[in-house]
Amino acid sequence: MPFLLPFLFLLPGGGPTRPAGTADSPPPVDQALASLRSNGLSDLGAFGFLSRILECGPRLAGSPNAACAVERTRNLMVDMGLQDVHLEEVTVTLWERGKTDARVVGLPGGDLPLSAAALGGSIGTPADGVTAEVIQVQTLDEARALGDRGRGRIVFFNRPMPTDVLDTFDAYGKAADQRAHGASAAAASGAVAVLVRSMTLRVSDLPHTGIMHHDEGVPAIPAAAVSTAAADRLASLLAEHGTVRVHLELGCRTVGPVKTHNVVGDLKGRELHDEIVVLGGHLDSWDLDPGAHDDGAGCAQALEALRLLKELPTRPRRTVRAVMFMDEESGGTGGKAYVADPRRARERHVAAIESDRGGFLPLGFTILAEEPVLTAFNRWLAPLSNLGVTFLRKGYGGVDIHPLAATGCVTIGLYPDSQRYFDVHHCAADTLETVNERELELGAIQMAGLAYLLAEDGVPK
Repeated sequence: MPFLLPFLFLLPGGGPTRPAGTADSPPPVDQALASLRSNGLSDLGAFGFLSRILECGPRLAGSPNAACAVERTRNLMVDMGLQDVHLEEVTVTLWERGKTDARVVGLPGGDLPLSAAALGGSIGTPADGVTAEVIQVQTLDEARALGDRGRGRIVFFNRPMPTDVLDTFDAYGKAADQRAHGASAAAASGAVAVLVRSMTLRVSDLPHTGIMHHDEGVPAIPAAAVSTAAADRLASLLAEHGTVRVHLELGCRTVGPVKTHNVVGDLKGRELHDEIVVLGGHLDSWDLDPGAHDDGAGCAQALEALRLLKELPTRPRRTVRAVMFMDEESGGTGGKAYVADPRRARERHVAAIESDRGGFLPLGFTILAEEPVLTAFNRWLAPLSNLGVTFLRKGYGGVDIHPLAATGCVTIGLYPDSQRYFDVHHCAADTLETVNERELELGAIQMAGLAYLLAEDGVPK
C-alpha cells in the first residue's frame, strides 16, 4: 500500500484561500487540493482506468479495437456517474498495415532481414515487392538534390535523433521531418521507396512507426521505418560494400472514410454549466502496440481527474469535461470535429488540458498563452507545488485541443519527464508494464488540481 500523505496541509503564501466549504460553497483551496492528492495516492485509480482501456488492444482509428475503446470509455463514464455522457461523430480515413518484409539481398551469406514497419498512410508495394539499390541520405534537401542518382533506388534516411538535446521532444522534432516528408522528397528524384531510421534514442530491433504524408504533385511511393539496430547494420553494409540491394514488400492500404467517435462526459458546474474546462487525451493508438503511454495514459488521467473532482464535497463552479478524442495520430481529426460540433455553439470553453506526452513523472504544465496571462498563472504555482507541479511555462497544449485555441480557449499540456518516452513511442514496447502506477496517478492529480482552480476562478488575469 502506498504511503498516504496527510489529508490536510498548509500551503505556502500566494495561493487563493476561501472559508470552509458548505453544501453551496467550495472548501478552502488548500483543503480541496489536499483531498485530490490524498484520495489519488490512496486509490491509484488512473492505473485501473488504463488497464480497462488497454484491454481493447491496439486502437488504430476506425478499427474494431478503436470502436471497443469508444464503448469502453463511454461505459466507464456512465459508471462514474458523469452527466450528459455521449458520443460525437468523427470521420477518419482507415489505413491497414498488411504484410511487411524488408531484407538485404545478394549478400554472400544470404539475405539479411531488416526489422521494419510501414509508416502510417504509406501506399503498398506491388504484390511481389520492390528490389533496388539503396542510397543513404541525411536530410530532405539531400534527397531532393539526388537527381538521376535517386532514380529507381530506395532512399535510406539515416539521420538519428540528436543525443545532445536535453528535451527529447525537441530532439524528436529535429529528426521527424524525414519520416513525415521523406517519401515525397525522395520521389521528386525518382526513388521507388524509402526507408527511414526509427524515431528513438535507443538502439534496438523494434521499429517505430508514425504518420507520413504524400505531398501534392509528387508520386506516392512506399515508406517504411527500420529499427535503429537495422539502420546501423544497413549503414555498415553500405560503408563496407558500397552497393547494397534491399527487397521491400508492404501490404498496407487505405480503406476509405469510416465513422467513429469522440467520447464526452461532464461533471456539471454548480453555477456556470455552460462554461467548460476540458480534460482530455486521445483514444487511438498505432496498431503495433496497445498505446499505454501514447495515449491510453492521457485518457486514464482525464477520467481519474474527474473522478477525484467528483469526490470533493462541492462540485467545481464551472463544468469540467472529459473528452476522449479519436484520431490524433493521423492528423487530429477528432479535435477538429469536436470544435465543429453544433453543441459547441451553446458553450464557452475557458481552458483545456491535454495529457499526450506519456504517463511518466509529471513535472508541470505548458500553456499556450502570452504575458500577462503566463505571469498570472504562476500565482498558482505555490498551491500546485504541493501536488508536485514545478513549473507553469509557455508552450504547446496538444494536438487534440489546439483547435479550441481559435475560440479563445487557453490550451494547456501536462508535461512529464520525457527521457524514456521515445523508448516506447509508436512501437511494440508501449505496454501496460512500462507504466508506473504512482507516476501515472500524479499526472491525474495535477490535472485535477489545475482544472479545479480554473473551474473555480477562471483563467487568471
